[in-house]
Amino acid sequence: MSLLGPAEIRDLAELLGIQPTKKLGQNFVHDGNTVRRIVAAAHVAAGSTVVEIGPGLGSLTLGLLEAGASVIAVEIDKRLAEQLPKTVELLQPGAPLTVVTNDAMRVTSLPAEPSALVANLPYNISVPVLLHFLEHFPSLDHGLVMVQAEVGQRLAAGPGSKVYGAPSLKAAWYGKWKTSGLVSRQVFWPVPNVDSILVGFTRGQAPGTEAERLATFALVDAAFQQRRKMLRQSLSVVFGDSATASARLEAAGLKPTARGEELTVDDFLRVARVSAEA
Repeated sequence: MSLLGPAEIRDLAELLGIQPTKKLGQNFVHDGNTVRRIVAAAHVAAGSTVVEIGPGLGSLTLGLLEAGASVIAVEIDKRLAEQLPKTVELLQPGAPLTVVTNDAMRVTSLPAEPSALVANLPYNISVPVLLHFLEHFPSLDHGLVMVQAEVGQRLAAGPGSKVYGAPSLKAAWYGKWKTSGLVSRQVFWPVPNVDSILVGFTRGQAPGTEAERLATFALVDAAFQQRRKMLRQSLSVVFGDSATASARLEAAGLKPTARGEELTVDDFLRVARVSAEA
């Protein structure tokens, strides 16, 4: 046996005195078939370096190692971080694992440059963590994460969709996103009260500079803080008044009466560039 099953998950949790909490989003996968499905969908290549955020008890970590990847696991819980190498050594002796004990949102460097990110992300911080890693680790060229279904659909949504929003636009800055199927609640312990989905990304060429990214994201945030308002109104917070907002939008070739959900990330970038030149 090289993966964890339901009995092993519960035994490890009891050994460590772990009571899964909603605050930390701790829902541990105990189904080997699901783990292998995730690894396959993530296109993990033997010899590649994968960063995993929140490995927990090691279900997915073991699947990644089984596929021949080197894994850098970022874990905030010291008990889990200390146990993970012991679990791996027991089930897959000598497997290339490095554990970084830290809050993922504070990590800005790693022992090696990962080419992929694969994780079962805590639902409450999934989007901020993803964007943080894409910002700070340009070596990440692809990845797959398991998140709350609503969040995954939002990340992969295009303009005009009901779930299209700020996360969709910010994710699009970094590349292409698509969902890769729902995951049954029954493969988790404890069973979550929300549905999960796999969403993958392939990094593309950044459409602008870092300064332009920051300016674009500020416009995106303003547009979706007042989602139902026309852009000439919602962006007046950034530009000072609706007349200036209208002028910038028109200069970028956009209608001041449009709403944020109609625009692509390139549209927002054009507004940011026009504003920088004004």
